[in-house]
Amino acid sequence: MTREGTLPQIPTFETLRVRGEKGVLLAELAAPPMNLLGPALVRDLVSLIQVAESDPDVAVLVFRSADPDYFISHVDVTQIAEYREEEAELTGEASIALLFHHLSTSRLVSVAEVKGRARGAGSEFALACDMCFAAKESAIFGQMEPAFGLLPGGGAAQHLARRMGRARALEVMLSADDYDAGLAERYGWINRALPAAELAGFVEALAARIARFPAIGRAIVKERVNAVALAPKEAFRRDSDLFGEGVTHPDAQRQIRAVMQRGFQTRESELRLGALLADTLADAGRRT
Repeated sequence: MTREGTLPQIPTFETLRVRGEKGVLLAELAAPPMNLLGPALVRDLVSLIQVAESDPDVAVLVFRSADPDYFISHVDVTQIAEYREEEAELTGEASIALLFHHLSTSRLVSVAEVKGRARGAGSEFALACDMCFAAKESAIFGQMEPAFGLLPGGGAAQHLARRMGRARALEVMLSADDYDAGLAERYGWINRALPAAELAGFVEALAARIARFPAIGRAIVKERVNAVALAPKEAFRRDSDLFGEGVTHPDAQRQIRAVMQRGFQTRESELRLGALLADTLADAGRRT
C-alpha cells in the first residue's frame, strides 16, 4: 500500500483494501466468495484497528465492501475456533463481542457504509461502529442466530434493545428474518438509508468533516454517549460466551447441518437466506 495524503505507510492486508487521506482511513472488505467473517478477515480487522489507533493522525475509520451483494455475510461457521483465536490478539480474549466492543470504545470514530447483506456478525459489526449508513436499494440486515437456537454472540441483543426498544429487538432476533434498509432506518438499526449512488460521497464527506475537528472533542463525546448508550463490557462477554457454548449443542449443530445442505454459506443461496431458513424449518416440521 502506497502512502497517500498525510497518512503514514499502511500495511498490505489479505482481505482489506485500505486507502486514506487527511485523518480518514477507508477500508474496503474483500474476502471472496462472500465476505464471511473468518480467521483472515478477523486478523486483518484486528491489525487495521491496531495500526489506526497507534497513529494520532488517524481520526476516522470507514468500512465498506468490494462486493455489492455482501458487506459481511456472517461468521464462517466452519471456522469458529480459528477466528476466535484471532480476536484474542486485540482484546486478550477469544470473543467477537469484545473485539466489536473495543471498536465501539476506541478513540477512533468508525463508520459502516453498507451495500448488500449484513447478517449475524456482519450486522453486529455495523452496530459496533459509531454510525451506519446503508444503500436503500440493496442493503439487507438480519440476526438469524435464533434460527439455530443461538443467542447472537457479537452484541446484537445489547445494541438492538437499546436502539429499537424491547419489542422491536425481540421481533428482529426471534424472526431471524431479513430487514431492508428502509425498515432498518425506521427501527433505528442504522442512521440513514440513502440512494446507492449518493452513499459513498455522503459518507466520505461526513468522515472528512469529523476528522477536521479537535480530537479531544471526539473523545469526550464518545465517552459520554457510551456511558449512556453502550452496554457494559461484561454484558458483551456474557453474550459471546453463550454463543460459544450454544453453537456446540447438538440441536444447533443439527440445524446448521440442515441449512448447509440447502446452500448455507454459498453465495447464491444466501442471497435469499431468510427464505432458505424458513424452508428448512418447514421441512424439519414436516419430518417430526
